[in-house]
Amino acid sequence: MKKLFFPLLVLGLFLASCQKESNDLKVQQTNDIAVDMSDFYVYTSETVEESTGVKAGHVHGPACKCGSMKVLNQKLKENPGLEKRMYAIEKHTRQLIAAKSANTNKGKPVKPDPDPDPVPYQGNITIPVIVNILEDPAHPITQAHIDSQIDILNEDFNDLNPNTGGVPTEFNDDIADCNITFVLAGVNRKASTKSSWGTNDAMKYASQGGIDATDPTSFLNFWVCEIGGGILGYAQFPGGALETDGVVIGSDFFGENSRGGDYGYGRTATHEVGHWLNLRHIWGDGRCRQDDFVTDTPSSDRANYGCPSYPTVHCRTNDMTMNFMDYVNDNCMYMFTNGQNDRMRALFAAGGAREGFVQ
Repeated sequence: MKKLFFPLLVLGLFLASCQKESNDLKVQQTNDIAVDMSDFYVYTSETVEESTGVKAGHVHGPACKCGSMKVLNQKLKENPGLEKRMYAIEKHTRQLIAAKSANTNKGKPVKPDPDPDPVPYQGNITIPVIVNILEDPAHPITQAHIDSQIDILNEDFNDLNPNTGGVPTEFNDDIADCNITFVLAGVNRKASTKSSWGTNDAMKYASQGGIDATDPTSFLNFWVCEIGGGILGYAQFPGGALETDGVVIGSDFFGENSRGGDYGYGRTATHEVGHWLNLRHIWGDGRCRQDDFVTDTPSSDRANYGCPSYPTVHCRTNDMTMNFMDYVNDNCMYMFTNGQNDRMRALFAAGGAREGFVQ
Protein backbone atom coordinates (compact mmCIF):
# COMPACT_ATOMS: atom_id res chain seq x y z
CA MET A 1 0.00 0.00 0.00
CA LYS A 2 2.82 2.42 0.84
CA LYS A 3 4.38 1.76 -2.56
CA LEU A 4 1.21 2.97 -4.31
CA PHE A 5 0.68 6.03 -2.14
CA PHE A 6 3.63 8.18 -3.39
CA PRO A 7 2.90 7.75 -7.14
CA LEU A 8 -0.75 8.55 -6.53
CA LEU A 9 0.22 11.65 -4.54
CA VAL A 10 2.48 12.87 -7.38
CA LEU A 11 -0.28 12.27 -9.92
CA GLY A 12 -2.74 14.19 -7.77
CA LEU A 13 -0.41 17.17 -7.44
CA PHE A 14 0.20 17.18 -11.20
CA LEU A 15 -3.53 17.18 -11.97
CA ALA A 16 -4.13 19.95 -9.43
CA SER A 17 -1.37 22.02 -11.03
CA CYS A 18 -2.91 21.57 -14.48
CA GLN A 19 -6.33 22.55 -13.14
CA LYS A 20 -4.89 25.68 -11.49
CA GLU A 21 -3.21 26.72 -14.75
CA SER A 22 -6.51 26.25 -16.56
CA ASN A 23 -8.35 28.31 -13.96
CA ASP A 24 -5.75 31.08 -14.11
CA LEU A 25 -6.35 31.56 -17.84
CA LYS A 26 -10.15 31.62 -17.51
CA VAL A 27 -10.42 31.43 -21.30
CA GLN A 28 -11.86 28.53 -23.29
CA GLN A 29 -10.34 28.27 -26.77
CA THR A 30 -12.35 27.12 -29.77
CA ASN A 31 -9.51 24.83 -30.77
CA ASP A 32 -10.90 23.81 -34.14
CA ILE A 33 -10.54 27.36 -35.53
CA ALA A 34 -7.04 28.18 -36.74
CA VAL A 35 -5.94 31.81 -36.36
CA ASP A 36 -2.68 33.60 -37.08
CA MET A 37 -1.06 34.89 -33.89
CA SER A 38 2.29 35.87 -35.42
CA ASP A 39 1.60 39.61 -35.09
CA PHE A 40 0.58 39.49 -31.44
CA TYR A 41 2.52 41.77 -29.11
CA VAL A 42 2.18 43.04 -25.57
CA TYR A 43 5.23 45.20 -24.85
CA THR A 44 5.53 48.58 -26.57
CA SER A 45 8.74 50.43 -27.34
CA GLU A 46 9.76 53.50 -25.37
CA THR A 47 11.56 54.74 -28.51
CA VAL A 48 8.32 54.64 -30.49
CA GLU A 49 6.45 56.42 -27.70
CA GLU A 50 8.98 59.23 -27.71
CA SER A 51 8.91 59.67 -31.49
CA THR A 52 5.11 59.66 -31.67
CA GLY A 53 4.64 62.32 -29.01
CA VAL A 54 3.38 60.25 -26.11
CA LYS A 55 6.22 61.33 -23.87
CA ALA A 56 6.44 64.67 -22.10
CA GLY A 57 7.09 67.76 -24.19
CA HIS A 58 4.85 67.11 -27.19
CA VAL A 59 3.68 70.47 -28.50
CA HIS A 60 0.15 69.36 -29.35
CA GLY A 61 -1.02 67.63 -26.20
CA PRO A 62 -0.55 66.94 -22.50
CA ALA A 63 2.59 65.24 -21.30
CA CYS A 64 1.02 61.80 -21.58
CA LYS A 65 -2.70 61.52 -22.30
CA CYS A 66 -3.04 57.81 -21.57
CA GLY A 67 -0.83 55.73 -19.28
CA SER A 68 -2.29 52.31 -20.11
CA MET A 69 0.54 50.96 -22.25
CA LYS A 70 3.24 52.22 -19.87
CA VAL A 71 1.41 50.55 -16.98
CA LEU A 72 1.01 47.34 -19.02
CA ASN A 73 4.76 47.23 -19.72
CA GLN A 74 5.42 47.47 -15.98
CA LYS A 75 2.83 44.81 -15.11
CA LEU A 76 4.36 42.43 -17.66
CA LYS A 77 7.76 42.83 -16.01
CA GLU A 78 6.31 42.16 -12.57
CA ASN A 79 4.08 39.23 -13.55
CA PRO A 80 5.60 36.61 -15.88
CA GLY A 81 2.22 34.89 -16.33
CA LEU A 82 0.41 37.97 -17.62
CA GLU A 83 1.69 37.69 -21.19
CA LYS A 84 0.47 34.07 -21.37
CA ARG A 85 -3.00 35.08 -20.16
CA MET A 86 -3.19 37.97 -22.63
CA TYR A 87 -2.11 35.65 -25.43
CA ALA A 88 -4.92 33.23 -24.54
CA ILE A 89 -7.47 36.07 -24.44
CA GLU A 90 -6.27 37.36 -27.81
CA LYS A 91 -6.43 33.91 -29.40
CA HIS A 92 -9.94 33.38 -28.05
CA THR A 93 -10.95 36.80 -29.44
CA ARG A 94 -9.57 36.05 -32.89
CA GLN A 95 -11.21 32.63 -32.99
CA LEU A 96 -14.62 34.10 -32.19
CA ILE A 97 -14.24 36.80 -34.84
CA ALA A 98 -13.08 34.20 -37.38
CA ALA A 99 -16.12 32.06 -36.55
CA LYS A 100 -18.41 35.04 -37.09
CA SER A 101 -16.82 35.68 -40.48
CA ALA A 102 -17.15 32.01 -41.44
CA ASN A 103 -20.87 32.09 -40.60
CA THR A 104 -21.57 34.65 -43.32
CA ASN A 105 -20.98 34.61 -47.05
CA LYS A 106 -20.50 38.07 -48.54
CA GLY A 107 -22.96 39.48 -46.04
CA LYS A 108 -25.63 36.81 -46.61
CA PRO A 109 -26.43 34.13 -44.00
CA VAL A 110 -25.32 30.64 -44.96
CA LYS A 111 -27.22 27.44 -44.16
CA PRO A 112 -27.59 27.19 -40.36
CA ASP A 113 -25.05 24.99 -38.63
CA PRO A 114 -26.66 22.73 -36.00
CA ASP A 115 -23.47 23.01 -33.93
CA PRO A 116 -21.98 26.44 -34.77
CA ASP A 117 -18.71 27.73 -33.34
CA PRO A 118 -19.06 30.44 -30.66
CA VAL A 119 -19.04 34.04 -31.90
CA PRO A 120 -18.68 37.42 -30.13
CA TYR A 121 -21.51 37.97 -27.65
CA GLN A 122 -24.81 39.00 -29.21
CA GLY A 123 -27.36 41.25 -27.51
CA ASN A 124 -27.32 44.10 -25.03
CA ILE A 125 -24.58 44.25 -22.41
CA THR A 126 -25.19 46.08 -19.14
CA ILE A 127 -22.15 47.07 -17.07
CA PRO A 128 -22.70 48.20 -13.45
CA VAL A 129 -20.26 50.95 -12.48
CA ILE A 130 -18.66 51.69 -9.11
CA VAL A 131 -17.04 55.12 -8.78
CA ASN A 132 -14.29 55.27 -6.14
CA ILE A 133 -13.30 58.87 -5.41
CA LEU A 134 -10.15 59.89 -3.54
CA GLU A 135 -11.37 63.36 -2.68
CA ASP A 136 -9.07 66.34 -3.05
CA PRO A 137 -10.73 69.65 -2.00
CA ALA A 138 -8.94 71.45 -4.85
CA HIS A 139 -10.40 69.03 -7.41
CA PRO A 140 -13.94 68.20 -6.23
CA ILE A 141 -16.06 65.55 -7.92
CA THR A 142 -19.78 66.28 -7.69
CA GLN A 143 -22.75 64.06 -8.39
CA ALA A 144 -23.24 66.09 -11.58
CA HIS A 145 -19.76 65.05 -12.76
CA ILE A 146 -20.59 61.41 -12.04
CA ASP A 147 -24.00 61.50 -13.74
CA SER A 148 -22.58 63.23 -16.81
CA GLN A 149 -19.84 60.63 -17.12
CA ILE A 150 -22.36 57.79 -17.13
CA ASP A 151 -24.41 59.64 -19.76
CA ILE A 152 -21.32 60.19 -21.93
CA LEU A 153 -20.34 56.51 -21.78
CA ASN A 154 -23.85 55.56 -22.85
CA GLU A 155 -23.73 58.02 -25.75
CA ASP A 156 -20.38 56.79 -26.98
CA PHE A 157 -21.01 53.06 -26.71
CA ASN A 158 -24.47 53.30 -28.33
CA ASP A 159 -23.64 55.49 -31.36
CA LEU A 160 -25.41 58.49 -29.83
CA ASN A 161 -22.49 60.90 -29.80
CA PRO A 162 -23.85 64.11 -31.40
CA ASN A 163 -20.68 64.59 -33.47
CA THR A 164 -20.90 61.24 -35.27
CA GLY A 165 -22.60 62.95 -38.21
CA GLY A 166 -19.21 64.45 -39.03
CA VAL A 167 -17.57 61.10 -39.77
CA PRO A 168 -15.99 61.19 -43.26
CA THR A 169 -17.83 59.20 -45.93
CA GLU A 170 -14.91 56.79 -46.19
CA PHE A 171 -15.53 55.62 -42.60
CA ASN A 172 -19.32 55.93 -42.47
CA ASP A 173 -20.03 52.21 -42.88
CA ASP A 174 -17.57 51.37 -40.10
CA ILE A 175 -19.44 53.18 -37.29
CA ALA A 176 -20.49 50.76 -34.55
CA ASP A 177 -23.41 50.79 -32.17
CA CYS A 178 -21.77 48.72 -29.43
CA ASN A 179 -25.05 48.26 -27.55
CA ILE A 180 -23.33 48.52 -24.17
CA THR A 181 -25.18 50.24 -21.33
CA PHE A 182 -23.48 51.61 -18.21
CA VAL A 183 -25.44 51.90 -14.97
CA LEU A 184 -24.21 53.64 -11.83
CA ALA A 185 -24.20 51.03 -9.06
CA GLY A 186 -22.43 52.88 -6.28
CA VAL A 187 -20.13 55.71 -5.21
CA ASN A 188 -17.39 55.42 -2.59
CA ARG A 189 -15.64 58.53 -1.28
CA LYS A 190 -12.52 58.84 0.82
CA ALA A 191 -10.64 61.98 1.83
CA SER A 192 -7.15 62.22 0.41
CA THR A 193 -4.27 64.62 0.90
CA LYS A 194 -2.21 63.14 -1.95
CA SER A 195 -1.51 65.55 -4.80
CA SER A 196 -0.19 62.76 -7.05
CA TRP A 197 -1.05 59.05 -6.86
CA GLY A 198 1.06 57.98 -9.84
CA THR A 199 0.42 54.79 -11.81
CA ASN A 200 1.46 52.07 -9.35
CA ASP A 201 -2.20 51.27 -8.45
CA ALA A 202 -1.88 52.52 -4.85
CA MET A 203 -5.32 54.15 -5.18
CA LYS A 204 -6.80 50.66 -5.52
CA TYR A 205 -5.76 49.47 -2.05
CA ALA A 206 -7.26 50.64 1.24
CA SER A 207 -4.01 49.57 2.90
CA GLN A 208 -2.19 52.23 0.85
CA GLY A 209 -4.74 54.98 1.44
CA GLY A 210 -6.93 54.13 -1.53
CA ILE A 211 -10.21 52.24 -1.93
CA ASP A 212 -10.43 48.49 -2.51
CA ALA A 213 -12.18 47.32 -5.68
CA THR A 214 -15.79 46.15 -5.54
CA ASP A 215 -16.09 42.66 -7.11
CA PRO A 216 -14.40 43.31 -10.49
CA THR A 217 -15.99 40.15 -11.93
CA SER A 218 -19.36 41.92 -11.88
CA PHE A 219 -18.59 45.66 -11.66
CA LEU A 220 -16.47 48.13 -13.62
CA ASN A 221 -14.51 50.04 -10.99
CA PHE A 222 -13.43 53.62 -11.63
CA TRP A 223 -10.90 55.31 -9.38
CA VAL A 224 -10.99 59.11 -9.62
CA CYS A 225 -7.97 60.90 -8.18
CA GLU A 226 -5.01 63.13 -8.96
CA ILE A 227 -2.72 60.89 -11.03
CA GLY A 228 0.04 63.39 -11.80
CA GLY A 229 2.73 63.32 -14.47
CA GLY A 230 0.40 64.78 -17.10
CA ILE A 231 -1.56 61.50 -17.30
CA LEU A 232 -5.30 61.86 -17.84
CA GLY A 233 -6.12 58.21 -17.18
CA TYR A 234 -5.11 54.58 -17.50
CA ALA A 235 -6.82 51.20 -17.57
CA GLN A 236 -5.99 47.58 -16.91
CA PHE A 237 -6.30 45.26 -19.89
CA PRO A 238 -8.17 41.94 -19.54
CA GLY A 239 -5.96 39.30 -17.98
CA GLY A 240 -4.49 41.38 -15.17
CA ALA A 241 -4.86 40.86 -11.43
CA LEU A 242 -8.45 40.93 -10.23
CA GLU A 243 -7.85 43.29 -7.30
CA THR A 244 -6.52 46.04 -9.61
CA ASP A 245 -8.98 45.54 -12.47
CA GLY A 246 -10.62 48.76 -13.61
CA VAL A 247 -9.99 52.30 -14.83
CA VAL A 248 -8.24 55.28 -13.22
CA ILE A 249 -9.23 58.82 -14.30
CA GLY A 250 -7.71 62.15 -13.28
CA SER A 251 -10.13 64.26 -11.23
CA ASP A 252 -10.31 67.11 -13.76
CA PHE A 253 -11.12 64.76 -16.64
CA PHE A 254 -14.00 62.78 -15.15
CA GLY A 255 -17.36 63.68 -16.69
CA GLU A 256 -18.16 67.13 -18.01
CA ASN A 257 -15.66 69.22 -16.11
CA SER A 258 -14.59 72.77 -16.96
CA ARG A 259 -11.22 72.20 -15.27
CA GLY A 260 -10.33 69.66 -17.96
CA GLY A 261 -10.25 72.13 -20.85
CA ASP A 262 -10.22 70.32 -24.21
CA TYR A 263 -10.21 67.03 -22.29
CA GLY A 264 -13.07 68.00 -19.99
CA TYR A 265 -15.92 66.34 -21.88
CA GLY A 266 -15.73 62.82 -20.50
CA ARG A 267 -13.96 61.07 -23.38
CA THR A 268 -10.94 60.05 -21.31
CA ALA A 269 -13.22 57.50 -19.63
CA THR A 270 -14.54 56.33 -23.01
CA HIS A 271 -10.96 55.82 -24.23
CA GLU A 272 -9.85 54.01 -21.08
CA VAL A 273 -12.93 51.77 -20.97
CA GLY A 274 -11.98 50.85 -24.53
CA HIS A 275 -8.65 49.56 -23.16
CA TRP A 276 -10.48 47.77 -20.33
CA LEU A 277 -12.47 46.06 -23.09
CA ASN A 278 -9.28 44.98 -24.90
CA LEU A 279 -8.87 47.76 -27.49
CA ARG A 280 -5.40 49.02 -28.37
CA HIS A 281 -4.58 52.54 -29.47
CA ILE A 282 -5.72 53.25 -33.01
CA TRP A 283 -2.12 53.47 -34.26
CA GLY A 284 -1.05 50.21 -32.63
CA ASP A 285 1.65 51.84 -30.48
CA GLY A 286 4.28 51.18 -33.13
CA ARG A 287 5.32 51.76 -36.71
CA CYS A 288 3.15 51.21 -39.78
CA ARG A 289 3.37 47.42 -39.59
CA GLN A 290 2.36 47.19 -35.92
CA ASP A 291 -1.41 46.98 -35.81
CA ASP A 292 -4.22 47.43 -33.29
CA PHE A 293 -5.58 43.97 -34.29
CA VAL A 294 -8.66 45.52 -35.95
CA THR A 295 -9.22 45.09 -39.69
CA ASP A 296 -11.41 48.16 -40.30
CA THR A 297 -9.11 50.75 -38.69
CA PRO A 298 -6.44 52.25 -40.98
CA SER A 299 -2.76 51.71 -40.36
CA SER A 300 -0.91 54.58 -38.72
CA ASP A 301 2.37 55.15 -36.92
CA ARG A 302 1.51 57.84 -34.40
CA ALA A 303 -1.10 59.43 -32.19
CA ASN A 304 -3.01 62.51 -33.31
CA TYR A 305 -3.64 65.51 -31.06
CA GLY A 306 -5.86 68.57 -31.08
CA CYS A 307 -8.59 68.49 -33.70
CA PRO A 308 -6.93 67.33 -36.95
CA SER A 309 -8.28 68.20 -40.37
CA TYR A 310 -9.38 65.46 -42.75
CA PRO A 311 -7.55 63.85 -44.38
CA THR A 312 -4.59 63.36 -42.06
CA VAL A 313 -2.33 60.85 -43.81
CA HIS A 314 0.18 58.44 -42.26
CA CYS A 315 1.33 55.05 -43.55
CA ARG A 316 -0.23 55.95 -46.93
CA THR A 317 -3.78 55.86 -45.53
CA ASN A 318 -6.13 58.42 -44.02
CA ASP A 319 -6.01 58.30 -40.23
CA MET A 320 -9.27 57.65 -38.39
CA THR A 321 -8.52 60.56 -36.07
CA MET A 322 -12.10 60.68 -34.81
CA ASN A 323 -11.81 57.21 -33.26
CA PHE A 324 -12.12 57.09 -29.47
CA MET A 325 -8.80 55.24 -29.28
CA ASP A 326 -6.74 58.15 -30.65
CA TYR A 327 -5.45 61.11 -28.57
CA VAL A 328 -7.43 63.98 -30.11
CA ASN A 329 -9.49 66.50 -28.12
CA ASP A 330 -12.63 65.12 -26.52
CA ASN A 331 -15.02 66.84 -28.91
CA CYS A 332 -13.07 65.56 -31.93
CA MET A 333 -13.40 61.83 -31.14
CA TYR A 334 -16.77 60.23 -31.74
CA MET A 335 -16.73 56.67 -33.08
CA PHE A 336 -15.83 53.03 -32.52
CA THR A 337 -15.71 50.67 -35.49
CA ASN A 338 -17.52 47.37 -36.09
CA GLY A 339 -14.18 45.58 -35.79
CA GLN A 340 -13.50 47.19 -32.43
CA ASN A 341 -17.01 46.22 -31.34
CA ASP A 342 -16.31 42.57 -32.20
CA ARG A 343 -13.14 42.66 -30.08
CA MET A 344 -15.01 44.09 -27.10
CA ARG A 345 -17.90 41.66 -27.43
CA ALA A 346 -15.59 38.66 -27.61
CA LEU A 347 -14.81 39.24 -23.92
CA PHE A 348 -18.44 38.58 -22.97
CA ALA A 349 -18.86 35.38 -25.00
CA ALA A 350 -18.62 31.89 -23.46
CA GLY A 351 -15.14 31.54 -22.00
CA GLY A 352 -14.42 35.26 -22.41
CA ALA A 353 -12.43 37.22 -19.85
CA ARG A 354 -15.47 39.32 -18.86
CA GLU A 355 -18.14 36.65 -19.26
CA GLY A 356 -19.28 37.23 -15.66
CA PHE A 357 -21.00 40.48 -16.65
CA VAL A 358 -23.59 38.66 -18.78
CA GLN A 359 -24.05 35.38 -16.89
